[in-house]
Amino acid sequence: MTTPIIEVHNVSKVFSIQTKQVSLRHEAYSYMRTLFRQQDVLQHETFHALNNISFDIQRGESVGIVGRNGAGKTTLLRILSRIIRPTTGHVEVHGSYASLIGLGAGFLDTMSGRKNIYLNAAIHGVTPEEVEQYLDDIITFADIGKYIDMPVKDYSSGMRARLGFSVAIHILPDIVFLDEVLSVGDSAFKEKSGNKLEAFLNENRTVIFVSHASESVTRICKRAIWIHNGEIKMDDSAIHVVKEYEAFMAHQR
Repeated sequence: MTTPIIEVHNVSKVFSIQTKQVSLRHEAYSYMRTLFRQQDVLQHETFHALNNISFDIQRGESVGIVGRNGAGKTTLLRILSRIIRPTTGHVEVHGSYASLIGLGAGFLDTMSGRKNIYLNAAIHGVTPEEVEQYLDDIITFADIGKYIDMPVKDYSSGMRARLGFSVAIHILPDIVFLDEVLSVGDSAFKEKSGNKLEAFLNENRTVIFVSHASESVTRICKRAIWIHNGEIKMDDSAIHVVKEYEAFMAHQR
């Protein structure tokens, strides 16, 4: 039997939330407490972002992750891309990957777009010599014109998304993790990105795609996982899951 490219085993993630409110009086006495070496006893609550979830993803699959805000979708993506660790359970990722989680992640605002291409690629283990092979294609696809040699701090959110997506998809990792990247571009960019992802999948590569855009999920993904309150509510074909999820959300309004 073929080993899955991604294995998620009984993963939970618990965040600790500080509940003590810091007042002006608290700030006023902070210096005195420091002098006398007094320590506050902070109260914490815990938030279970993910609760004992398990699934496998095969090489070449396109999997959408859907769910309402706060369901645990981005937490899951951050665990899969090893940005954060699970509290319990473990994840196995068998292959190279590129992550586009948050606009401009891996970019330095003071550097130009061109220099950030090399930086972003280096984060994913791609050498400058390898980048040279794809540089023109990355710049052309991003379609940000003269801004490619201007600091990223001058970019709009759409320009950041286009450049980040272009780098991620052109360095040809085994897996691409995408979080709402197609939601900020214009319709032409969304269409072009969808076509690029389809070509990427035709090369037997893997896409994990978090989105609230149902039409993007059903176009790009064959399978979808619905996360609800940190647990898997449904794992089935993208069309089936999206239909059930939309019906659920309509009932919540």
